[in-house]
Amino acid sequence: MKWNNIHLVTALLVLAGVLSLGWWLARDPVRDFVTSEPGLDNRGEGAVVADIDIGAYGETYNSLETDLNETWPRFRGAYFDNISRSQVPLIDKFPEGGPLVKWTAPLGEGHAGAAIYKGVVYVMDYDEEERADLLRAYALETGEELWVRGYKINLKRNHGMSRTVPAVTEEHILTIGPRSHVMCVNRTDGEFLWGLNVEKDYQAEIPLWYTGQCPLIHEGKAIIATGGSALLVALDMKTGEVLWETPNEKGWQMSHSSVLPYEFGGRTMYVYSAYGGVVGVAADGPDAGTILWETADWNHQVVAPSPVCFPDGKVYLTAGYGAGAMVLQLRASNGNYQVEVINEYSPKEGLASEQQTPVVFNGHLLGILPKDAGPLRNQLVCVHPDNFNQVIWSSGQDKRFGLGPYMLADNKLFIVSDDATLTIVRPSTRDYQELDSYRVLEGHDASGPLAIADGYLVMRDSKTMVCLDMAVERQ
Repeated sequence: MKWNNIHLVTALLVLAGVLSLGWWLARDPVRDFVTSEPGLDNRGEGAVVADIDIGAYGETYNSLETDLNETWPRFRGAYFDNISRSQVPLIDKFPEGGPLVKWTAPLGEGHAGAAIYKGVVYVMDYDEEERADLLRAYALETGEELWVRGYKINLKRNHGMSRTVPAVTEEHILTIGPRSHVMCVNRTDGEFLWGLNVEKDYQAEIPLWYTGQCPLIHEGKAIIATGGSALLVALDMKTGEVLWETPNEKGWQMSHSSVLPYEFGGRTMYVYSAYGGVVGVAADGPDAGTILWETADWNHQVVAPSPVCFPDGKVYLTAGYGAGAMVLQLRASNGNYQVEVINEYSPKEGLASEQQTPVVFNGHLLGILPKDAGPLRNQLVCVHPDNFNQVIWSSGQDKRFGLGPYMLADNKLFIVSDDATLTIVRPSTRDYQELDSYRVLEGHDASGPLAIADGYLVMRDSKTMVCLDMAVERQ
């Protein structure tokens, strides 16, 4: 009897094991897992949006008198093309021992580039010790810190914090922080004027790796791509009053790409590559803020480069993470716009970019290919204006630049590699012509945009900003 009981218990245990194994095999063991997306580690559903006292934090350290008057007033310069019109001759070879370093400044981890206006450098910086998002002002010639203005906000590390370039005019500075807090201050002393909490006021979703969109000042208006309850908004620069809002009926979200003005078909418009599609919004007239054209054919999650708009209505779009590129053709008739996709290709088939916006040179496009571009990955290339798939030349296997950045000044292309090596190239539509190269900083992740004025080049790596004197006459 005892032996039969033992057999019964054993049989029941075996049956339970078989049933358990069957249940386990039938059940998807990862059904409750969420697929990891780039940069989503700091995002969550139902997150509480904090009230932030924008502009409440500020200190003045020094005043400045200067005769410098050139400007690099915004992301990609005065004409939105990353080309300097300065007449100051610049070096094409580095002095022995490297470029002349005027000053360096430590910054919090980030990728925010500088703006320059009449002898002052303005840069966004997150101070982890103070837990504050700050706009810092430095003297261009000496690096002396003049003042700081910002607000307290608690942020978690997310591959760097600040990554936007201020927009500067004679009267105002406009900034946007990691969680899309917009701040307007007086240019000369940093006095706070007004602010906007985009995440709270427009129920906007902050992009991957925090905000990368650089703010735009255009004809007295602050132009911000909010996403959320509106797609774009315009605010009066003097008061912060909302002038118009573009409806966001399709629910497109804010990307890392920046808005730029574009004139075509007799209208001025704002072109924006959102997470969801591309749009052209009327910039003036009684219908300002309305959508002139749009397409959802271009829809990628991580879009950082801005559109490149050509006079003939071609609009070149690119993004990272396998997106490649797309070329649109706009046509205008009696105030109406049509948009057509005329080319689309992968990163291995033509010019594409992960982070930086390509530069137009003599009608050709110069850009650095992304890491997924095959044999030409991370190389500088030149492509034909009639066929962006046709690579005319590349920098070669021993010249890979990572994420850039690059700019044109004095008929020279200045390129910064990921390890903060500065390379000078003679731009050409025939071949790659390198003039010189030197590692300026010992850091990494030197992807912040460049700025130049009065012969002073400002660049950075992830934690240090440096000012180089590139003027021939001062060597």
